Amino acid sequence: MSLQSEFARLSREGGRGALVTVVRADDGGAEIGARILLPADGESQGTLGSSDLDDAARRYADELMWGSERSELRDENGVGMFVDVVAPPPRIVIFGAVDFAAALCRTARVTGWRPYVVDPRSRFATPERFPEAEEVIAGWPADAIAHLGGIDRATYLVVLTHDPKLDDAALTVALDSEAPYIGAMGSRRAQAKRRERLLAAGINEDQLERISAPIGLDIGALGSEETALSIMAEVVAIRNGRSGGRLADASGRIHEAV
Repeated sequence: MSLQSEFARLSREGGRGALVTVVRADDGGAEIGARILLPADGESQGTLGSSDLDDAARRYADELMWGSERSELRDENGVGMFVDVVAPPPRIVIFGAVDFAAALCRTARVTGWRPYVVDPRSRFATPERFPEAEEVIAGWPADAIAHLGGIDRATYLVVLTHDPKLDDAALTVALDSEAPYIGAMGSRRAQAKRRERLLAAGINEDQLERISAPIGLDIGALGSEETALSIMAEVVAIRNGRSGGRLADASGRIHEAV
């Protein structure tokens, strides 16, 4: 099977990876059309003709398949490489089977994300309560994350439980991961108490700085639907490397050039 066919299969199956093709070779040191296939969780196939170019392809592929998730043309010492990227929709894992979680599942699904709900209280964590969720897992955070295959760089975590023992268990798992976003609901008073508990449990200050709390953007949200919009807006802004301010007050491009 050709590398292009393998890449197409990876895309159909919802995998993550990149197919890197040499499209320009100004210095004559590479062959136009040379390719390397780089699945995120598998062995590479093919070569661009040298270990240096293959290493550069891996570096660019890793950046794009986990970062912007967009295909781009890159240059490596006069060699033009087209890095074609495929990736499944990003995941948002919601800890706490509460009403806010149901609204957040709906908002996440509409915006193209895959929402998961986690709560050890099986009477609340049911598929019937969260029909928009990709999966509802009745289990403790560590067990649920193991069930999901771990937390990768495209998994965003939201803690909505308002229960200290569940909050702390979820945040402990989250802070031990490479998740790009960890948000936690609660008043400033609740956040202060949570901070004290986590520090006493051995979590350091640098780790605590990773928690976005209170969660969401300041849009004056009222009710579960507007709160879900506030949370999802912050998550999308973080994913896109934006601050989440008003476009009317911003300078530069509204959208990134593709």
